[in-house]
Amino acid sequence: MTVEIVSMGPAVTLSERLFEQIRGAIERGDIAAGSKISEPELARRFGVSRGPLREAIGRLEACGLVERRANVGARVVTLSSEGLLEIFQVREALESMAARLAAEHMTDEEIAALRGLLDQHGRQIDEDSGQAYFQKVGDLDFHYRIVQGSRNSQLIKLLCNDLYHLMRLYRYQFGMQSRRAPRAFVEHRMIVDAIEQRDGEMAELLMRHHIRTSRENVKSMLTARAS
Repeated sequence: MTVEIVSMGPAVTLSERLFEQIRGAIERGDIAAGSKISEPELARRFGVSRGPLREAIGRLEACGLVERRANVGARVVTLSSEGLLEIFQVREALESMAARLAAEHMTDEEIAALRGLLDQHGRQIDEDSGQAYFQKVGDLDFHYRIVQGSRNSQLIKLLCNDLYHLMRLYRYQFGMQSRRAPRAFVEHRMIVDAIEQRDGEMAELLMRHHIRTSRENVKSMLTARAS
């Protein structure tokens, strides 16, 4: 079956559209973790030639969703609980810095939009009885906007182009349902309060505490599953 390539605007190349389509399929689990990346099969599936497809696969390797091994070829990464916890450690350090910078650089309009996003999240939590906040894109989108608001190109590259997509893949594979969602939502509001007050030090401390607490919560859930 040929999959229609969704248009993403005239300035977006075919390889970029392929990258978005295949990345989405990997994150959703439509292309399973550990499965071999077959260029002929994907070329048939998406109705494209091998050239732009190879470019897209190269980008997937660069952001950590695909790995290539000698005598094995390219495969979707297989995730581990240890790898997830390591990502949380990196996020704790880098996103706390991003929150401090966001307090300095985000515009009033961006902060207002961030509050609007949280209002949507609050309704989502109410509808899902506080269980699904971590399961959907919204929680990550909150963090994504703060990183973008840091105006630091290196942080944006590391967190938004690489770790962000790995986190989405982890959340689809492991599932992040937890009773912590309402508390995490309150912590998000406190972080926005600090950013709005232009208190970079407080925003940094709150974000560090927020991600560390989330990591400990995820660690507890993974331990419970393994027992």
